[in-house]
Amino acid sequence: METSFVIAKFGGTSVADYSAMVNSANIVIANPNVKVVVLSASAGVTNLLVALAEGRNADVRAQHIAKIQAIQYNILEQLPENPQLRADLDQIIANIASLSEAASLATSPALTDELVSHGEIMSSKLFVEILKEKQKNAIWFDVRKVMRTDDTFGKAIPKIEEIKQLCCAHLKSLNNKQLIVTQGFIGSESTGKTTTLGRGGSDYTAALLGEALNADQIDIWTDVAGIYTTDPRITPAAKRIDEISFAEAAEMATFGAKVLHPATLVPAVRSNIPVFVGSSKAPQAGGTIVYNTNSITSELPAFRALTLRRKQTLLTLTSLNMLYAQGFLANVFTILAEHNISVDLVTTSEVSIALTIDTTGTNTNGSSLLTKALFDELSKVCHVEVQEDLALVAIIGNNLTTTKGVAKDVFGALDEFCIRLCCYGASSHNACFLVKNSDADAIIKLLHHNIFEK
Repeated sequence: METSFVIAKFGGTSVADYSAMVNSANIVIANPNVKVVVLSASAGVTNLLVALAEGRNADVRAQHIAKIQAIQYNILEQLPENPQLRADLDQIIANIASLSEAASLATSPALTDELVSHGEIMSSKLFVEILKEKQKNAIWFDVRKVMRTDDTFGKAIPKIEEIKQLCCAHLKSLNNKQLIVTQGFIGSESTGKTTTLGRGGSDYTAALLGEALNADQIDIWTDVAGIYTTDPRITPAAKRIDEISFAEAAEMATFGAKVLHPATLVPAVRSNIPVFVGSSKAPQAGGTIVYNTNSITSELPAFRALTLRRKQTLLTLTSLNMLYAQGFLANVFTILAEHNISVDLVTTSEVSIALTIDTTGTNTNGSSLLTKALFDELSKVCHVEVQEDLALVAIIGNNLTTTKGVAKDVFGALDEFCIRLCCYGASSHNACFLVKNSDADAIIKLLHHNIFEK
């Protein structure tokens, strides 16, 4: 598809070291339609910065900072001598040391965001110099000038209209003159404090900028050549999907597919911008285009993909008072909401409800989402049973609730496995069930063989 304005986003593995950055720079140079490049931090850097933000002793801080320095300076050393860039990186490392020392005394979400943002700042400064070495007219741009958010540090909510206005003021005049290199994941609130969009938010940044700048396409460059029928690391027979609808891709992302950040597609859907997903290691291998359903030329299949999300917890809440009673469910969900717990799947019987909690997301300090205070409050209204070490398997497709034989194709293949909970019928795009984590890989392999390989 011929396009005139592409935003290209490169993930952490695509800017992990000098050779990865050169590969990514070559992809940018090969496509003159790329006007804006959005970068993640180099692989491994964000994890080290998060650890520093949690507050570490002096020895551990020194070790982590040395690792960050090694990752970034190994790239710097392979570039021609650049005193200004070296001075910039020296200053950033000094800032990291200062902020991490402050975090060792008292942590805060705002301090964490300020500290973690340095990963994207370093990778984007290095990438600009690699492009310049290849005679590309590239400039570094601080995305915090345009990526306006609220002050929910750690998972800030973008202010769409302000972002559009700021992009119009700061970026639109630059597009045709220079290649803009900027950062994913980070933004700023109204007083100028640095915020972050949450882990994986670089994809979201690219989509928000694409919407604000009326891009024709958003390219997401990662370490896999597109979106597959399931994780190829579990099932080598997984097949790439060349075209997929926004609805299908969003379902896959929501239920565990790591290729796209779940929120990425929201701005793209709003503005009907196609999203391409490809591998920066093998750009010639092609990839997957995510389209509005009306733009897809092939017929949408009943079964599109299988996804897996580990670290799921099942809560079974039982109360005889629930029988013929009003308000029990409302009471339970009010308690969960007060403790910031988001529920995935729900099934009910006469005197009990079973619901799943996605515990892949823990708090910044690593503590559990399911606290003693939560259980104490729930125990006042019902008996609570907890089952952990479960996995959520989702079958993603189209018209699943009106297609004959779906239950037979899926559940008939799983006779030898115990299915703890099933949710089918709430959406025409998915059927989900909860299984033991130890059975999850075998179930994915078996279902993939029966559905996609026969």
